[in-house]
Amino acid sequence: MVEPLTVSELELFNKEIGQLSSKVKEYLYQERFRSVLSPRDIRESVYHYVGLGGKRLRPAILTLCCGAVGGDVNKAIPAAAAVELYHTWTLVHDDIIDRDEKRRHGDTVHAKWAKTALNEYGWHSDLSRHYGLVIGILAGDVQKGWSVAGILPNLHFEGGMNPTLVLKLIQELDYVTLLVLVDGEVLDVQYSQLPPEKLSEEKIIDMLWKKTGALYRFCGKAGAMIGLNSPDERRPEVASLAEFASRCGTAFQLQDDILGIVGNEKQLGKPVGSDLREGKRTIPFWKAYREAGRKEKQLMERVSGKRVTSKQIEKVVNIIVEHEGIEYTHRLATTWVEGGRVGSSEVAGALSYLDRLPESNYKTLLEMWARFIITRTN
Repeated sequence: MVEPLTVSELELFNKEIGQLSSKVKEYLYQERFRSVLSPRDIRESVYHYVGLGGKRLRPAILTLCCGAVGGDVNKAIPAAAAVELYHTWTLVHDDIIDRDEKRRHGDTVHAKWAKTALNEYGWHSDLSRHYGLVIGILAGDVQKGWSVAGILPNLHFEGGMNPTLVLKLIQELDYVTLLVLVDGEVLDVQYSQLPPEKLSEEKIIDMLWKKTGALYRFCGKAGAMIGLNSPDERRPEVASLAEFASRCGTAFQLQDDILGIVGNEKQLGKPVGSDLREGKRTIPFWKAYREAGRKEKQLMERVSGKRVTSKQIEKVVNIIVEHEGIEYTHRLATTWVEGGRVGSSEVAGALSYLDRLPESNYKTLLEMWARFIITRTN
């Protein structure tokens, strides 16, 4: 089993990730960017989640992969900032789709501006709710366009990177990866309306990878290509880091689904149990449903995707725990990191894909990152 980071390792990891995170935030908050975002409601919405914090693990893995192949991590900062902003627009739109009102200990974008329209502008409740959705959709559009067309080209304009590489990354992010992300989002909504018995572990894992692993895969690939200043994605280092990040992304989402059920709401910054209320077909829910008795299944079906009380949610959480849904999912997440059997297949773990890389501080940090994502508590 993957061991949690020691106290000293965690301090080192947090320090390094914190420094990278600060560089990304500093890049995004440059006045040349802020000055062209208007009106106020859009500008504040675009920066809302960035200002609320977040772990910024995606830009971190991109820069670490750049360093792991011998590249200058400072030259990767525009790409890291672009990835953070790209991820952020998916969160803004995902919160609208899921009708979530809390994110990172604050209001979601659409909830924030619905309140503003109601309390500051004095609009009636229906119009205020609609305005919140309008601002959320448009802010996400701006974030997506800015990340791809406004930031990624700066790899060349500011850092002198191979222009063919930059074009390749733009195509990879906003065409290849985008289509996979949308595919996963649609499947997530569709699966929430299907009876759990009509789904399989393989289908759920595939959906999770599309929603989360695909963007991580881009980060691994992009970081390596930037570090090598090469558009050739067939190079062994690029392929290895792309697969490493991809598998870590799957493990990350599995751990996220665990925390969404049994995590600490104050640490998470969003309501625990929201996935159950939305009818999300996560692995913990699916595994417990398979093992549950008839009455337990009926309760899980009644609660899933419905407006229910906290007490009812608590009962379903207990069913999931009792039928080892949490334990099973954690073992599965660990397997994606260190290898082992998944279903009837033997899976190579993410860590094995680092074997081709030379020893370095960046490789060590990537190993720590892989251990961190499946032992984290928020």
